[in-house]
Order: sequence, then C-alpha cells, then structure tokens
Amino acid sequence: MKKVRAHVYVSGRVQGVFFRSNTRSKALSLNVKGWVRNLRNGDVEAVFEGEEENVREMIKWCHRGPPLARVDKVRVEWETYKGEFESFSIIF
Repeated sequence: MKKVRAHVYVSGRVQGVFFRSNTRSKALSLNVKGWVRNLRNGDVEAVFEGEEENVREMIKWCHRGPPLARVDKVRVEWETYKGEFESFSIIF
C-alpha cells in the first residue's frame, strides 16, 4: 500500500469544539501519524502521514469533524511522504 502525506487546513467553527482531540483519536484509530494544531485565524492545521486509504479517511473525517464543529472548508496540499513521525500529537 502506498504511503502519503497530506497537509490539511480546516475552516469554520473548529476551535473550542474538541476538534484537535477528536482528530488525534481518529488518527490513532487509523494508524495515521502527524500532528494537529489551532491557528490564530481560527482554523485548524494538520499533517497526516500513513497508508493512502487511511489518510484519505482522515481527510473525509475532517469534512465533518466532531459533533460540535461546523466545517466550512477543507484545503488539502499533498506533499512528499517523509515518514518523520512516530505517533500523532496535538501541538499547543
């Protein structure tokens, strides 16, 4: 299976709704590595690395987010897989 890396930006009501913690839980369940963080402009940014099918499932999940979120836009930038992460973390 092909390994991929996606840099993702999520806009909408995505801060203060447990988006980061739910993203981490979903990523760990899919064996996706990387990180997630809040941006000052109110968006959430994440990097996902792993099997292509699992990374695509993460991106699909980002279009919905957790129950309290309202996702308006998801922007994905595909990058070269680096394999630099051992787990999935929340950056504060």
